[in-house]
Amino acid sequence: MFPDSRGVSSFSMEEIVQNVLELWHGHRIPTILATLFLLSLIRIYLHSTEKRQGLVALPETYGKVLQYRSDSTDEKIKTDITSQDPETLHSYGPGNEKKVSQQGPKRIKGDIGRKARSSTEAGNETRRIQLLVFYSSLTGSTEKITQTFAQELADTLGCSTEKHLGSAFSAPRVLDLAEVDYDEYFISPPKVDGQQTDLFYLFIIPSYNIDSINDSFLEHLRETHHDFRIDTSPLAPILGYSVFGFGDREGWPTEEEGFCFQAKEVDKWMAKLSGRKRAYPLGMGDWKRDGKERLLEWTTGLADVLKQLQQTGHLGDGVPGSGDPLESDDEGEAEDDGEVQWEEAPNSKGAKRGSNGIEDVEDLGRIMELSRSDDTSARKSAASLAIDFTTEGKQVKKTVTVTIKEMVPKNSPTYTALTKQGYSIVGSHSGVKICRWTKSALRGRGSCYKFSFYGINSHQCMETTPSLSCSNKCVFCWRHGTNPVGTTWRWVVDPPQLIFDGVKENHYKKIKMMRGVPGVRAERFAEAMRIRHCALSLVGEPIFYPHINEFLGMLHAERISSFLVCNAQHPDQLAALQHVTQLYVSIDASNRESLRRIDRPLHRDFWERFQRCLDILRERRFRQRTVFRLTLVKGFNVEDEAEGYADLVEKGLPCFVEVKGVTYCGTSTSSNAGLTMANVPFYQEVCDFVVALEKALLKRGLKYGIAAEHAHSCCILLASERFKVDGKWHTLIDYDKFFQLLEEKGPDGDFSPEDYMGPPTPAWATWGNGGFDPRDQRVDKKGRPIEAT
Repeated sequence: MFPDSRGVSSFSMEEIVQNVLELWHGHRIPTILATLFLLSLIRIYLHSTEKRQGLVALPETYGKVLQYRSDSTDEKIKTDITSQDPETLHSYGPGNEKKVSQQGPKRIKGDIGRKARSSTEAGNETRRIQLLVFYSSLTGSTEKITQTFAQELADTLGCSTEKHLGSAFSAPRVLDLAEVDYDEYFISPPKVDGQQTDLFYLFIIPSYNIDSINDSFLEHLRETHHDFRIDTSPLAPILGYSVFGFGDREGWPTEEEGFCFQAKEVDKWMAKLSGRKRAYPLGMGDWKRDGKERLLEWTTGLADVLKQLQQTGHLGDGVPGSGDPLESDDEGEAEDDGEVQWEEAPNSKGAKRGSNGIEDVEDLGRIMELSRSDDTSARKSAASLAIDFTTEGKQVKKTVTVTIKEMVPKNSPTYTALTKQGYSIVGSHSGVKICRWTKSALRGRGSCYKFSFYGINSHQCMETTPSLSCSNKCVFCWRHGTNPVGTTWRWVVDPPQLIFDGVKENHYKKIKMMRGVPGVRAERFAEAMRIRHCALSLVGEPIFYPHINEFLGMLHAERISSFLVCNAQHPDQLAALQHVTQLYVSIDASNRESLRRIDRPLHRDFWERFQRCLDILRERRFRQRTVFRLTLVKGFNVEDEAEGYADLVEKGLPCFVEVKGVTYCGTSTSSNAGLTMANVPFYQEVCDFVVALEKALLKRGLKYGIAAEHAHSCCILLASERFKVDGKWHTLIDYDKFFQLLEEKGPDGDFSPEDYMGPPTPAWATWGNGGFDPRDQRVDKKGRPIEAT
């Protein structure tokens, strides 16, 4: 080291190198790691920048293919590629090299696997709906009607040519089947110019008994379906379709003889080709009578469906078998008077009986205040108390026992079993279910006994219950092990408004699900969207619900008539019941031992309760229409019990006595209860029993007679001669008069059943005439018409 000219010492080269090496060896590991980390950051930055530039530079076609491949993982096929052949979809790659298509004839495939777009997707996509209205005409009349129909529909949807900018619908296109190319519209949907557009097919078809364009059109649909080169549902990409037919009832009085038969054929083949996309039931009208009215009804209902389609992007869920293109017409249901005939849920454990720590019936009002709340959390925090109806006349210690238990929790096996059987559970303890007879009436296959006896349209009837719980475990019950049982109300209590709104909403949903079912009549479907009657007889014990009178008031306020069925085990609730249109009491046995074997009641004093209920009905016979409902179970209550039943009728003096043979539900739970097919009486055996019962009543000086029958449901009606005027039975009800009296005199008003007695019972429903609605066609289980004998 030598001093420089400034007096500063300088290092030799060897010292500098040595210092650097020492510094490197002392810090080489951190230095290497820092360098590697810095290089990694630079590499990541450069890579991401290069990827973005590459994507921007991709060809437009390849971008579509990438989008298609990505969306196909969710089974969503975009409109801009569905028109291409399957071989074309994957023919583009990074090198734009086409793959060799497979050998063999080209097969045209439909889009049956495509799922409906969600409402979110439908709202985000700028899609339009194009209505194609097809018609056929020989004289030009149908063409004029179709043009008017298309214009009125466009005005309703807000898509007429003058004001279509704010609508998702394009103005309807009217097409003459005599001029269109069938291959263009009915082998696969046509390509529509412009942005994403979905198609909806409408048909207005008159039926002719001479050769016409209809014949060649139907032949084309038939051949298309059977062509092995074409997929069985090539029109599945369309959103939906609906058909309206014109006919002449003078030439063809009935559908079976040809009324609107060509429209029915178009509807059937379109169901097959479109993959069950019937959006609204087949409408039918008579040229000379009600054609315009029926077309207007069909148009109104169709407009509602199209508006729903605009909002949701799909037709919604259908009932099992909805729109079945096979048209087998097999309902798959036995004659169960409104209940499905199968159960798969395990038996639920019955409630324990006892009276410790439970409230008396006199405290019902105070107890209900604790549980009244609209919100679920509030209902759970202020739930109801258990109420014992078996401690009548006894001194018990009143102990407040708060519970937060729901009768049918959503995560319970009971909820799963009931919903699987077709029930919609409302709140925590109510239910609604579409009746088998409602489906039958919608399809013109007959109504239930309530139409024959009392004039109630089955397709306007709602079956519901505000309490799924029951205090009996009857051997013939359809719900063995799937609905709760108990002698006390120990659950939370839902407010009546919640139940009323919920059952109506769910009933209408189930009716709407029927619009795609083959054979549903458009005019009856439109009528079904207005509930006119409520049968409180679904399952459970409706009178068990603490607010039953408030619920009845809501029904009557909307002029919905009410039939309430109880099991004669709750006399206090029966005594407090206000006016109903008709009050039923189940009388399943004529003596104590038989009642115990059949109803298997949970109350220890069941026979005393039963007798008290009969006394209450006797007192009410001049204030309400009362009915004894006898369910005959062969081997239990048929043989030698007519005399015993006559004694019960003498005690209660009901207005009517309905006698019905039991329906076997065919489950293991039924056999465990001691019930088999051998316990189901034949209709002739029911007739013999009713004749014997009538004689027993006459022997006692009671004026009853056989007024009506409904052989289709194995049911016969005995009526008091109070309802026989000038030699004719008047079992029908004047419902307008009933509501008028209710409004004038109030729910506890003093008026009698004769005050709202209706017109004479129709001749076809009287004893000896079968009771089948002559407007309808009776069919067997395969849907084949049964010839009248």
